[in-house]
Amino acid sequence: MTGPGEILLVACYELGHQPLSVAWPAAFLERAGYRPAVMDLSVEPFDADKVRRARLVAVAVPMHTALRVGVAAASRVRAANPAAHVCFYGHYAALNAEHLLGKRHADSVLAGELEDALVALARRLDDPARPPRVSLGKLDFPLPARAALPALKKYAHLDREDAAHLVGYVEASRGCKHGCRHCPIPPVYGRRFFVVPRDVVLADVRQQVTAGAAHITFGDPDFLNGPRHALAVARALHAEFPALTFDFTAKIEHLLAQREHLAELAALGALFVVSAAESLDDAVLTILDKGHTRADIETALALSRAAGLSLRPTWVAFTPWTTLEGYRAWLDFIGREDLVDATDPVQYALRLLVPPGSWLLEHAALRPHLGRFVPDAFHHEWAHPDPRMETLQSEVAAAVHVAADRREDAAVTFEGVRALAAAAAGVPAPPPVGLAARRHRPPRLSEPWFC
Repeated sequence: MTGPGEILLVACYELGHQPLSVAWPAAFLERAGYRPAVMDLSVEPFDADKVRRARLVAVAVPMHTALRVGVAAASRVRAANPAAHVCFYGHYAALNAEHLLGKRHADSVLAGELEDALVALARRLDDPARPPRVSLGKLDFPLPARAALPALKKYAHLDREDAAHLVGYVEASRGCKHGCRHCPIPPVYGRRFFVVPRDVVLADVRQQVTAGAAHITFGDPDFLNGPRHALAVARALHAEFPALTFDFTAKIEHLLAQREHLAELAALGALFVVSAAESLDDAVLTILDKGHTRADIETALALSRAAGLSLRPTWVAFTPWTTLEGYRAWLDFIGREDLVDATDPVQYALRLLVPPGSWLLEHAALRPHLGRFVPDAFHHEWAHPDPRMETLQSEVAAAVHVAADRREDAAVTFEGVRALAAAAAGVPAPPPVGLAARRHRPPRLSEPWFC
């Protein structure tokens, strides 16, 4: 197993970022004496020669899209190298372990703080005993091994003031101390989070800056889970790279709790913050156990803007409890609050995803709407009580897909979605918000955020 390429790490999709979910396992394996090969299917073709050389093929599936790509890739791995041991790892591997193992997509499944377990799997590959699926021990993090990955220019870039900048990706923490019911992280981490040592984070930033990165995405599930650690990392980053900008993800409630630090984060280089607002309906937010209200979202917007940060809220546009009137009011809010350019159009069509193991399955409010589990799609179906909402979701999804293909102005797409929602309600389309074609747009990544 210590020969070159006898272990193959496969990345599937990570929102356009160079995959840390491969770089970190590669570093752990290299430290243990292995020489893994890597393959990123989001930017390079399937390499059958690499697969045939491998005895262990480990497929990273941190999100639902990656899982679907990974299962298709695993079928090609089985065809090219039937003797290889196939391991799926990541949040969605744990949630779908029964199906992955039962259908022989995977021979083993790992999740959580998994890198030591992956090394252990490599060491005992011929032992029929399987390692634990979820590991939550504290790890000794090495510097992520990025040398064999495709160059940063292959991945998402920062759009800022009509210029594109290369983007690096790091994580200062993993897991999350919260329990949002629809999130894939709580079933794996159980409201725990683990910090990555500051020197490791900075060394990873350093190697990506050397590779050309002018902006860093902190991909932590919530950068402010450990605010003192986050601030220490941001201060050290700015001290070494004063021209470097960054973005991060944080809960609405954390933006409120850490309001006194938002201006400092902006001064240290933060351009924008992504926050899972999810809904403006307090009843929906309660079901999802988000820990915030509509009023909190409005406060977070005001606080972020006052601090010089652009807030990019993300949404679950379609849930079983979202009414047509609520959907139209949400669109009005986006227009009124000048969020059209801060909202990736795919957000207008996002439908609540209910994977196996989701904590939402335990909530009584979902039961009247819950349908069958679709194994090969890795989610539970649900139906909206208002058939107009089912039709609207399909129409909006098709519209934003076409708009993305033709690189349509976000304002044009937004007005098209408003017209579809008005038609569903049987009323005239509202007057347009009136955004100019040539206007200042807030900074954003070229790859839209979704799961």
